[in-house]
Amino acid sequence: MRLAGKKVLITGSGVRLGRAMALAIAQAGGDLVLHYNRSRQPAEELEAEIQAIGGQASLVQANLADPESTAQLIIQVSHLAPLYALVNSAAIFNPLDLPSTTLEAWEQHFRVNLTAPFLLSQSFPSLIDPDGQGRIVNILDWRALRPSNDHFPYTISKAALAALTRSLAVALAPNITVNGLAFGAILPPSDGAAMDNILDDVPAGRWANLEEVGEALLFLLDGPTYITGEIIHLDGGRHLI
Repeated sequence: MRLAGKKVLITGSGVRLGRAMALAIAQAGGDLVLHYNRSRQPAEELEAEIQAIGGQASLVQANLADPESTAQLIIQVSHLAPLYALVNSAAIFNPLDLPSTTLEAWEQHFRVNLTAPFLLSQSFPSLIDPDGQGRIVNILDWRALRPSNDHFPYTISKAALAALTRSLAVALAPNITVNGLAFGAILPPSDGAAMDNILDDVPAGRWANLEEVGEALLFLLDGPTYITGEIIHLDGGRHLI
């Protein structure tokens, strides 16, 4: 029970990797604040699953594409404080190249993938126990350090989040660590992209499993506080090719 008695806010927790990470935290004894936007039913099902294994979870709703809604989320969470950790997992991932990226799509990706993590991280010191330590983990992508033209606004917003991760590590030291997890081939793409040859450039030659996702996250939530400003790639070496 590595996180027993510690409360973690995780954004985008209703589905996919957010859900898997929330379950890993619950299985480690942590209490959850589960954020969702439109995935109310999956979030409620996750809440029930966590409670069924003896965990505690609270649901909070916000549209992270709207800064005012994000501000309301911070107010909701303040009533559930103190927090121990924040996991910025929510993201949008649209298959847009440079010519097809509209200004609206660009701004939406940045509001969800960068501005919301910034606002939540900025408020995080006021949400933790004043005498305690805090952790922030930003969920990135191997593309963040190897930008290309596919998923253009997503990739650039995640690259900016990687820079924010490092800057926050300095700004919030010494009581709060800030690190990133950069994922590769873990779940089939949510945008329905073709699956053919997806492992050709993965040195490990396989998909990750969700247990590995949970272990990597728990390391950053419960590991040495002397690690901050780091980005761990859970991508089977994909970022090296």
